[in-house]
Amino acid sequence: MLVAGFPADAFGTNCYVVATGPGEQCVVVDPGIGVLDRLDDLIAEHRLHPAAVLLTHGHLDHTFSVAPVCGARGITAYVHPGDREMLADPTKALSSDLTELFGGRLRYTAPEDVAELTDGATLALAGLEITVDHAPGHTGGSVLFRLPGEGSPWEADQVCLSGDVLFAGSIGRTDLPGGSMPAMWTSLREKILPLADDTVVLPGHGPLTTIGRERTRNPFLIEAAGNGGARPAAPHRGL
Repeated sequence: MLVAGFPADAFGTNCYVVATGPGEQCVVVDPGIGVLDRLDDLIAEHRLHPAAVLLTHGHLDHTFSVAPVCGARGITAYVHPGDREMLADPTKALSSDLTELFGGRLRYTAPEDVAELTDGATLALAGLEITVDHAPGHTGGSVLFRLPGEGSPWEADQVCLSGDVLFAGSIGRTDLPGGSMPAMWTSLREKILPLADDTVVLPGHGPLTTIGRERTRNPFLIEAAGNGGARPAAPHRGL
């Protein structure tokens, strides 16, 4: 399996490509702001052929380039229905200060072909089998994408593209429109904690980590597991 990525120009949002190997079809995950040239270079370097775009959630820093990436290749964008409206109007999920920051400065269009994700579904794309886990909290439509880790650079049990559900040492903020800390606690307990310790986590921001590492070091997972300690402060990472 080939997994490669880089941080976008804005907010350090990680954009990934995943394929069975060089020269094959691939999926693009979370093409954010200012990624087009580097994404094209990465695709050319590995001789890849994008088959779909997967969106972990609908925030602008993860979706900004989805329309040009899909439009240039005639491919489909996949998003959970809870966040689909953000593809047409990203301001629905922005606070007033962020709306003012973006207002009039970025031109945005929704992709023409959009497919909706469902919890527990398995997507067969680009020769990959990708399991979708609905994990609301950061947004109402946040999802995890899980793939078998055999053949990955880490030879792990699984690889999990976690979006802004889980970061190394933290989780995504829940204070924006559509966010919910109670929903996030449920997602951490029911979708994150059951994963195997050697699951490699590729987050929406920051470095990769593993479930085992986060289980012992991430204060939010420690709290979700009921292992005591001081309740962590509200998260504020991500858009």
